[in-house]
Amino acid sequence: MKNDFPVTLRRPLVVFDIESTGTSPRADRIIELAAIRLNPDGSRDEREWLLNPQMKIPVEAIAIHGITDAEVEDCPTFAEVASEIFMFFDGCDLAGFSAGYFDAQILNEEFLRCEIRNFHPEGRALLDAQKIYHKREPRDLTAALKFYCNADLGEAAHGAMADTRATLDVLIGQFKRYPDLPRDIEALDKLFNPQDPLNVDRMGRWRWVNGEVCVNFGKKKGAKLVELAQGIVPDGKSFLKWMVKSDFPEDTRAVAENALRGIYPSRGRH
Repeated sequence: MKNDFPVTLRRPLVVFDIESTGTSPRADRIIELAAIRLNPDGSRDEREWLLNPQMKIPVEAIAIHGITDAEVEDCPTFAEVASEIFMFFDGCDLAGFSAGYFDAQILNEEFLRCEIRNFHPEGRALLDAQKIYHKREPRDLTAALKFYCNADLGEAAHGAMADTRATLDVLIGQFKRYPDLPRDIEALDKLFNPQDPLNVDRMGRWRWVNGEVCVNFGKKKGAKLVELAQGIVPDGKSFLKWMVKSDFPEDTRAVAENALRGIYPSRGRH
């Protein structure tokens, strides 16, 4: 199937959406994953996976996506199709609607549980339709589809494939409406996901301050990583262990985990 995506692609771009058991990337599990891969040659591939999360689906989650325990009882687990999903995403940049905040992180956590450690969402260009939309027309996916495409999501709202197709339509509509947007995926990534050179990790939870890596959030903001790891800061090691076990993105947790082993970031790598 050919695509009419108006952006220059140097490598495939996967537009994807996830339905899950909840909103915690680390504690919750994927129930449904839908993905459309746009290839540089103009072709596109679509895949959809319905998965058994191996946990009871909360009623609050069912109220949103409508997927029940009975529907996924005989479906494969993520671990059983992890290699297949990884191959679909391998070597691709990512796109979605608010995908960077949740979808990419929960997908990475699922891969990590399967000992697949080279998905690395922070190392891929990310095109987020929500960021473009919120900068130009702050609303949600349903409103975006109506605004850019004059279409309604209707009863299919919150189904992974319906949301994925709607997101792709919104992205195409955005490029038609805003001809000044770059047509290069790397330029778009830099425009909507600017990376501060002083940030150690993508989210900026760790930051370079006067040549030292320091905490950049919460009560310990400003504390030096070295002093946390060496116990010079009160409860420093406990704080790092808490970060390792919490819902921070993988690259944020890795800084804390490595510091506990006596390994610290090198400025030359950032």
